[in-house]
Amino acid sequence: MRVGVLTGGGDCPGLNAVIRAIVRTGAYDHDFEFVGFRDGWRGPLERDIQLLDVQAVRGILPRGGTILGSSRTNPLADSATQDGKTGLRRITENLADLGVDALIAIGGEDTLGVASRLSQAGVKVVGVPKTIDNDLGATDYTFGFDTAVNIAMEAIDRLHTTAESHHRALIVEVMGRNAGWIALHAGMAGGANVILIPEHPFDIEGVCEYVRQRFETRYAPIVVVAEGAQQKTSAQLEDVRLDAFGHARLGGVGQLLAEEIERRTGNEARATVLGHIQRGGTPTAFDRVLATRFGIHAIRAVADGKSGIMVALRGTEIVQVPIAEAVGELKLVPPERYAEAEIFFG
Repeated sequence: MRVGVLTGGGDCPGLNAVIRAIVRTGAYDHDFEFVGFRDGWRGPLERDIQLLDVQAVRGILPRGGTILGSSRTNPLADSATQDGKTGLRRITENLADLGVDALIAIGGEDTLGVASRLSQAGVKVVGVPKTIDNDLGATDYTFGFDTAVNIAMEAIDRLHTTAESHHRALIVEVMGRNAGWIALHAGMAGGANVILIPEHPFDIEGVCEYVRQRFETRYAPIVVVAEGAQQKTSAQLEDVRLDAFGHARLGGVGQLLAEEIERRTGNEARATVLGHIQRGGTPTAFDRVLATRFGIHAIRAVADGKSGIMVALRGTEIVQVPIAEAVGELKLVPPERYAEAEIFFG
């Protein structure tokens, strides 16, 4: 059997661990051949491939990013249609021409949404969940999330000391488009004084009051904000830039908060945007193990003839769920979890 592998969407720590586990397990246990598609869905659309074997995946376990490259290419977009063929049809025909019997797609809701459509079209597809935001509802955790939280926590730890030295408020902007899991976990672990997430619109005056309370102590305030957080009264942004899947390109809320806090409280405030630092570098032990287990179980599902499913973590077990279920609903921070963090505000 010849199996294709691709990584789509944003990169995150642990992708190479998945690729390594797929190839090693498939080669040793099933004598499968592997072909990697470069740059997400662009690879199968344009037949851009590289051969994968055990030698090709040696030494990649601790490496961040993905040796296959990634992109946000959307085969479902009108621009993917060429010579009267839709993107899905082009991929289906290219897979057949390349002798690819099954495809393992590693990605988040957008990548897996395309995988689900391919499965419905008759292509054998198995999905592996990848989102640094940890917002896929069908799995308890996704790899990369733990690494991002630890990177953000370390940054918060370091910012505490400089904030206190200069008696200023520091705002830390972290990733989180629709879900505030990174902000919640990193903020709680790092002892932030305010945590702002997309699921809970914030009142700017309330935030400033927490900042004032903190300045009454000998410590300086740290505000952690997810990039998708919004004010309760904020208007819808106009002229927003969109990616290939129609999502707004976020960022900038940290700077806006810093300016507003400084204006309202009279205290100096500065913003730090962690951005892609959260995505890069060496994955944590948790993410390496989880990614490895996902890869092992994904190739076993292919060997068992499964299709249209995604591997997922439930408790401590790796299970299989329909891809459609995985992309059907985002996993958001529930009010009770946010209430736990609010105890430490101020």
